[in-house]
Amino acid sequence: MTHTIAYLPGDGVGPEVASAARSVIEKVADKFNLSLEFKEAHFGGAAIDATGHPFPDETKSICDDADAILLGAVGGPKWDGAEIRPEKGLLEIRQRLGLFANLRPIAVMAGMERHSPLKTEIAKNTDILIIRELNGGVYYGKRVEGTEKASDLSEYSRREVERIARIAFETARGRRSKVTSVDKANVLATSRLWRTVVTELQVSDYSDVTLEHQLVDSMAMKLVTNPSDYDVLLTENMFGDILSDEASVIAGSIGLAPSASLNEKKAGLYEPIHGSAPDIAGQGKANPIGAVLSGAMLLRHSLGENDAATTIEVAVQNTIHSGTITSDLGGSASTIDVTRAVCAAL
Repeated sequence: MTHTIAYLPGDGVGPEVASAARSVIEKVADKFNLSLEFKEAHFGGAAIDATGHPFPDETKSICDDADAILLGAVGGPKWDGAEIRPEKGLLEIRQRLGLFANLRPIAVMAGMERHSPLKTEIAKNTDILIIRELNGGVYYGKRVEGTEKASDLSEYSRREVERIARIAFETARGRRSKVTSVDKANVLATSRLWRTVVTELQVSDYSDVTLEHQLVDSMAMKLVTNPSDYDVLLTENMFGDILSDEASVIAGSIGLAPSASLNEKKAGLYEPIHGSAPDIAGQGKANPIGAVLSGAMLLRHSLGENDAATTIEVAVQNTIHSGTITSDLGGSASTIDVTRAVCAAL
């Protein structure tokens, strides 16, 4: 059976890191006798330049038919202030494919504590999975633009909260059986609904999983004072966007952090959480590890190839421990150097 992967390099450093991830995936596919077909398509700013839209019809068709999607990055100053922005494509693809569950693992590898901006004893043993609801909240609500007054409506339904909470509880059962639900229930009505639904679900179906609630401002503080205390963090769209970027640097660099965005059929979109970094695009400085680990998540979650995914993750750890690292981690290796080292480690 051949698995089809929609390949969307995107903008800035996106093509560089996506190419790295593809090379590693193809290498491990040979090792495990997997049949894969990559179909490349325009997306983001590159698609605007080519077609006038960040998510053109041809790309939609390829993504609709794919088993998984591998994305580089989107955006850049070239399109700032434009009537149609590259990020519009991200919102559209998430909604079109029902990608409501965003998984962002943040782990400090043994021996990597010295690269963290936190004290070694604080960063040590951090292993967090942030589960962010991706299809609701303020990013998708009714919007009123204006130069004197503007508004963005945040909405959540019971169904939306329950389906993302189930993923958090189910995932926690395979980890350390602890879920921390993050909200702003002392102020926001959507957060009070969120807290109510999550609590009811834990009582009825997941009493074996420990549940605690944290207000988002308090959580932002605790992430950098006691990150190893947390297992699965469950939160809504905007809070998850902010907290996951904060948490990403605990491991040493945002360039290390992968992500998966899944729908109810486990088809998904996989991308590093860093942006397009246009200031270093084309210079071979981008850290490809976040994209490579996103490729491992693709193999695990969409293709069911857990052994292949684990093999990539071990190869990444061995590469980092060998000292083959990019400048964001204090090294001198290029994007291609790191990619070749991971492939060799496979």
